Amino acid sequence: MPVNAMPLGFIRGVVPAGLLLAAFLFLAGCAGQQTWASDDAVAAARHVHGGAPELTLVTIMHHTSGNGHHTGLFINGAERVLFDPAGSWQLDKAPERNDVHYGMTSAVGASYYLSHVRESHYAVVQRLRVTPDVAAQAMALAQQAGPVGPARCAISTSGLLQQLPGLGGISRNWHPHRLMQDFAQLPGVITIELHHDDPDVLRKAYQAQEPL
Repeated sequence: MPVNAMPLGFIRGVVPAGLLLAAFLFLAGCAGQQTWASDDAVAAARHVHGGAPELTLVTIMHHTSGNGHHTGLFINGAERVLFDPAGSWQLDKAPERNDVHYGMTSAVGASYYLSHVRESHYAVVQRLRVTPDVAAQAMALAQQAGPVGPARCAISTSGLLQQLPGLGGISRNWHPHRLMQDFAQLPGVITIELHHDDPDVLRKAYQAQEPL
């Protein structure tokens, strides 16, 4: 189900304008397509975020139904990328290869979060510190997974996660909110919620990406 973007003026002047224009032209749901950015574009976008390796599960929740409408996964290892399976999110500064987006700076990540958060939807951000080997394995699996077909965001992400050491207890299912619940049971998970009417939502969108 598509999710409408927040008003552009809400974060104008904080996230670079060039990122905002592209970020708010999409609306992410579960509808993927085959995309393959050039080697030059991917190399130019490469972003080393620093801090500990981590996995960040993002679940877009519907306020009224309590159901999850989309799943994404940030992977921070040798570089920081976003696995956005079956998503339609696009940004020029984040070249895509079959649902893996490169160049995940804090500003680009904030545009991803805030483009999903509005009156009807909020984001649950769950961060988990992992080893460098687990982060590298997650990135390899994400690069092999796409393009993911429509409505398969949660099942593809849960299938990826359950292959990783220490995450085998995650059940493979179609429901983003159930994957979120499984992920919450992992030791060490840090959870942040992003709501459109929170005056600190922008600060929290950046806080959710500070290197661990």
